[in-house]
Amino acid sequence: MSQQTKWSQFGVLIIVFFFWGFVAASNSIFIPFCKKFFNLDQIQSQLVGSAFYGAYFYGSLILYLASAIGGTDLLNKIGYKKGIIYGLLISVVGALALAFISGSGNATFGLVLLSFFIIALGFSLQQTSAQPFAIALGSPETGAHRLNMGGSVNSFGTLLGPLVVSVVLFGSVAAKKEASITNIQTLYFFLSGLFLLAAAIFAFAKLPKTTSDEKLEKSPKALYALLIIGLIFLPVLFADFVKEQTGISKTAIVIGSLLIILGILFTSMFLASRNPEGWGAMQYPQLVLGMVAIFVYVGVEVTIDNNFAALLKLPAFGGYDESEIAHLVSLYWGSLMIGRWTGAVSVFNLPKNTKRVLGLVVPVVAFGLILFVNYLKGDNVVNEFLPYLIPIIIAALAFLFAEEKPVKLLLTVSVLAAVAILISLVTTGMISNFAIISCGLCCSVMWPCIFALAVTGLGKYTSQGSAFLIMMILGGAIIPPAQGAIIDLDQARLAGGGEGPNFTHLSYILPLICFAYLAWHALKTKGVLKKQGLDIDAQVAGSH
Repeated sequence: MSQQTKWSQFGVLIIVFFFWGFVAASNSIFIPFCKKFFNLDQIQSQLVGSAFYGAYFYGSLILYLASAIGGTDLLNKIGYKKGIIYGLLISVVGALALAFISGSGNATFGLVLLSFFIIALGFSLQQTSAQPFAIALGSPETGAHRLNMGGSVNSFGTLLGPLVVSVVLFGSVAAKKEASITNIQTLYFFLSGLFLLAAAIFAFAKLPKTTSDEKLEKSPKALYALLIIGLIFLPVLFADFVKEQTGISKTAIVIGSLLIILGILFTSMFLASRNPEGWGAMQYPQLVLGMVAIFVYVGVEVTIDNNFAALLKLPAFGGYDESEIAHLVSLYWGSLMIGRWTGAVSVFNLPKNTKRVLGLVVPVVAFGLILFVNYLKGDNVVNEFLPYLIPIIIAALAFLFAEEKPVKLLLTVSVLAAVAILISLVTTGMISNFAIISCGLCCSVMWPCIFALAVTGLGKYTSQGSAFLIMMILGGAIIPPAQGAIIDLDQARLAGGGEGPNFTHLSYILPLICFAYLAWHALKTKGVLKKQGLDIDAQVAGSH
């Protein structure tokens, strides 16, 4: 008999999904604020994201390393419930640190980064616990439903985050105020209180001590590769210090680290193909390809948005002040919500024609919610945003065309995103802005596609492979500063009289390369799986 979903327990669990989205999307407003307040260059400003997403990697790596040394999975030992509680308490420490720092009058950018790192370190433990917990709170067959619902709540958090933080920092549209570092004290005291309240709710809620009974698979060679990646990334976090000590430019540090990390992953795949012993899940090429793809996907999703403020400041793209970009940032993250809500339709057992109708209705309804939330904030964006219905309809039709098949869907949205970036590179104004924002629609469904392809055929290494994939959120920590390095070239151009190419605009060539790679990844992984006798698209088609 199929186990029924424990909806009251799941309702408690999805609280943390909201927090992840709210805080991560808020970085989009916080980054330009920090750039101005601390007088940073573009690379330095992107270290907010580097500290945040880097913490996901190091948190997961520390947990995996401790488990490997102890010979037992620590998360299984303490249980998913306690894992979430401990993660929330770690985030409380980070939020309180940021609140006290901002109100002390002695705030430094380094302390701000440390606070963000601690908050995200807690998120790392929460996410590692919450995702399998969501699957465990009911029948495994309906686990995807719960994860999609959690993702929808996460996306609602990404919609609200930029708008709320913008109001806290700059005031409402009708009553602007001068942004100050002390403006964020109230926000992070409030957030720390919410984290603490959520931890208390989890502690007193009647949730089962759910764990996985999967055996910890040892893979020393994979562990060494991941440890090396962790060491290679450190100079990015401390780019200014490394530059002072070695004279190496921050651009060289960031680009060099990015290329070396990718090189380590592809070299690991090559070595594992020659001798799979000791590589664990990384002996499967689809998993390593998936690790690179998650790295690139998270990186491109974050960099498009985190560097968007620099583009919007240019007169040709609206000449917006950082206090005026929240509605466009929320539309980008809202686009991910539109895509995820539309994608969630497919997991319900509905007639094919009903799914098709909902596949067109749901994105329009979600877009209406975005307009309504902006209206409540005080932004009258209806006329400005109405043309965005065109990319929304195109994306909805693309989802229908892909027929829920992971390879076909990933290839379709990657190509569409690449086309959108090309349009943004040859245009200016709102056409270019909307083209960039529309990449959120394409990114919205990439994670489940990449994840599904990567863990196909892993057998007993599925759990380990999933952990390795989550570590590759690291891409969000290094690809944004890489784009920032290109943007910083504009400083020399402007100092020389403003002649030459606009590097802030041209920097979106990096997202173009990322989307082109993801399109190649879809085809390459399909070929790799076919050699193993696996065709996930055919399996999906056969299940309908």
